[in-house]
Amino acid sequence: LHRAGGSSEPTREPRSRARSRLFAYNNSSPAAPPARQFTMAQQMDPIAGYATTMKIVSPGDGAAVKAGDTVTVHATGVVKETDKKFWSTKDPGQQPFTYQAGVGGVITGWDQGCLGMQIGEVRLLEIPAHEGYGANGFPAWGIPPGGTLFFTLECLKIE
Repeated sequence: LHRAGGSSEPTREPRSRARSRLFAYNNSSPAAPPARQFTMAQQMDPIAGYATTMKIVSPGDGAAVKAGDTVTVHATGVVKETDKKFWSTKDPGQQPFTYQAGVGGVITGWDQGCLGMQIGEVRLLEIPAHEGYGANGFPAWGIPPGGTLFFTLECLKIE
């Protein structure tokens, strides 16, 4: 929400501008605040059968992630409504995250959104609440009830 022309009445910024403000954080320097890597000027692509959408930010190559693979990624999560980062494997003291893809071990949007990724690929996911942390959110991480999430995933390893 923004205040228009000094008015005390809040106004919503156009969706396209709100999207261009959002996402992906580059944590290359622990001392520096997060810096925007790219903007969301383009439309997100659908994931068949799911409300989660995705955009390939940087293509990878080689084998693609399939259900049952053990995958290691760098991941950064941001709450869409607050534009606040709640977790990143690139933060000091964190390590890449390893999980089994496509079998329900992580939130649905991530679980399905990672399928098809290739080594080196960076992908942005927009995950609605019902495919994320749901109506209750995850307050301990600052994810509000019904919060939509953006995750930037970088595929490091597929086994």
